[in-house]
Amino acid sequence: MSKNFVALTCAITCSFLWGTAFIAQDTGMDYIGPWTFSAARLFLGFFALLPFFFIFEFRKIKKIKSNFKVIITNMFLLGFFLAGGNIFQQISLLYTDVANSAVFTVLYVVIVPVLAYFLFSKKIHKSVWPAVIMCLLGGLLLSELNNYRVRLGDSLVIVGAFFWALHIVYVSKFLKIFNFPITIAAFQCLIAAMFSAIPAASIELISLKLLSLEAVELLYAGILSSGFAFLLQIIALQHLSPAPAAIIFSLEGVFASVAAWILLDQYLNEFKVLGIIIILSAVIFLFAMLLSSTVANFSSSKVCLSSKLSKVLLLFQSNNCCSLGIHSPLPASSFVRVAASNSLTLPFPFVVLSSHESCISM
Repeated sequence: MSKNFVALTCAITCSFLWGTAFIAQDTGMDYIGPWTFSAARLFLGFFALLPFFFIFEFRKIKKIKSNFKVIITNMFLLGFFLAGGNIFQQISLLYTDVANSAVFTVLYVVIVPVLAYFLFSKKIHKSVWPAVIMCLLGGLLLSELNNYRVRLGDSLVIVGAFFWALHIVYVSKFLKIFNFPITIAAFQCLIAAMFSAIPAASIELISLKLLSLEAVELLYAGILSSGFAFLLQIIALQHLSPAPAAIIFSLEGVFASVAAWILLDQYLNEFKVLGIIIILSAVIFLFAMLLSSTVANFSSSKVCLSSKLSKVLLLFQSNNCCSLGIHSPLPASSFVRVAASNSLTLPFPFVVLSSHESCISM
């Protein structure tokens, strides 16, 4: 099974868990506030992953020689970005519906490459800007501009999308120096939970009785959507760069909208449906452009590699013919001239065969 297939499967599964968790997030605030819900789900995510941390990565981490000050600093950054994206998304559900919150959240698909460029000098793909325009148009159709409450909720989600984008970019960067996905997933949840717990304890009523009334929603949003979904996200980012990964993660908007329509009976008028279609079209367009660019780069690399191999084989043939007492009708200088060129055509009478065959004179 290829690594790319595993990464793609993890990314899609992660998107499904995130998208369907919007239902739990929306219905899970009947008795507790958004800060409490966020803190509780993130603590659950941490404890769900903790046994796997000790089983699979704890001993390995003890053996590595790394700058733990840098690791801890990056972990706190990830926890902060995770807490920010999570809480803005959670509060937004008090003012807007699940479909709006989910679709505006996936605006990180166009924010990620921009942040990657300004923060880490990663080149912005040419397909980003048409996708940005399409997403903005879709957002205008989704947003009820005459409804102040909805505009407030949508604005909070957009702020949260910046935090999610920062989170994706920094996870991808952090994996290059600390490739322990379970550890990252678990301890970013713990740090994010602490960031949410402080305001929760200050401004909201917290009790075990109230938490137990939201047990089902918290368990789904905590164990599956926080713990294991973030682990799947990090595994996907081990093999996918941030921009393509963000495109796949944006499917959470589709899953959330469909789940809200089926489970919560949330009405989608024709303008909202059109807005969703336009944003999804932007995502598909961006994915197609990146895919075509990847294929083109692969083909170019393949031609370059074939050219280099032909040069090596040509010189190898020349040496072998001399060692076997076979005289080439071409002077040695012709091999040098051909080897120095970029042509893949070999001079007659020599042919390039597969690695399992011999090089012979015709």
